[in-house]
Amino acid sequence: MIGIDLIKTSRMHKLMERFGKKALLRFLCEEEIEIVKNSKSAAAYWAVKEAFSKALGTGIGARCNFHDMKIYKNKDGAPKLALSKKLVEEFQITDTALSITHDGEYAVAVVSIQTSTTPDKIQEF
Repeated sequence: MIGIDLIKTSRMHKLMERFGKKALLRFLCEEEIEIVKNSKSAAAYWAVKEAFSKALGTGIGARCNFHDMKIYKNKDGAPKLALSKKLVEEFQITDTALSITHDGEYAVAVVSIQTSTTPDKIQEF
């Protein structure tokens, strides 16, 4: 399953100017806020979480909220996702992959999710 999200970085910049850290706490935990460099990276993290929820097929809501996932960086600096036990068990998630980019006024994230119930990828005829 694949999800994608696009956000205008100026939208996140305005949100951070107006509400500061409180704006970030709406969708990030303290550990994530520590690795956010600026409004562009904050926008990219928003896009990751939205893309994940789209790949899951739920959107952000009761079954999957912003704090059910955490973005962290591996030893090489690549972004990775950690998931709540609730998500892993309910959706039988076995792996995720993500890609983030930001350029100019936009940040984009693509997330793929693999589950133990993922159907065969190729159908024969």
